[in-house]
Amino acid sequence: MKIAALLLVTLLATPALAGTAVTLKAEMVDADGVVTLGEIFDGAGTAGRTPIASRTGASVMLNAAVVQAAGRRAGLDWANAEGLRQIVVRSGAMTSPTAPATRANIDVLTWTRNIAAGDVVQPQDLIWAKVAVAPADAAMDPDAVVGLAARRTLRAGAAVAGRDVAAPQVVKANEIVTLTFDEGGITVTLQAKALLGGGVGETISAQNVTSRKTIQAVVSGPGQALVGPSADKFKLTRSTRYALR
Repeated sequence: MKIAALLLVTLLATPALAGTAVTLKAEMVDADGVVTLGEIFDGAGTAGRTPIASRTGASVMLNAAVVQAAGRRAGLDWANAEGLRQIVVRSGAMTSPTAPATRANIDVLTWTRNIAAGDVVQPQDLIWAKVAVAPADAAMDPDAVVGLAARRTLRAGAAVAGRDVAAPQVVKANEIVTLTFDEGGITVTLQAKALLGGGVGETISAQNVTSRKTIQAVVSGPGQALVGPSADKFKLTRSTRYALR
């Protein structure tokens, strides 16, 4: 209750007229479960005693914009020139002023090389490294990334994020694909034009080249897609397999 009350006072405080410029600490650690501005910023002065969050686990991830706003209310000005979105504060004793500073406090997967958009991720493209902050959707399992394709150009050394990759497209838009319906021993195939591109397991719209009817199909391989119960079963089986990885 005491922490909540102090936090409420901080949130309702009147912003200072002029802020004191501060920078992020090289190592952000908290020893007592109450994260303060002084544990995040160098140069916080007396405002450093201001609590902004509670930590109940080994670390706590804070929204950078919220931290910036809390700092301004306490009279501190953090420019966030790096454009950070999240800040991680971990459990531990405060570093001695004479101890060497380190900017690494969390293990994440990073890219070992620059990867072009559309390239398929290989095991050798990933390596664990320590960083000060991690993306909110940081990938923590190599198996969840290997085999997927880069959505955009990715920079060597950057943390791997879920939004960086997607299933590689094996069907292109406007490509003629074979749709297969299979149920109860009855198999029917027909040709259709893919209206959208997609990767294996993704649902696309395809137009029957004869009837012009649009059908929803699940991509099963290059130039191939499934419709009907077999499509639902294929998608479910694939989703379950990835969930267990």
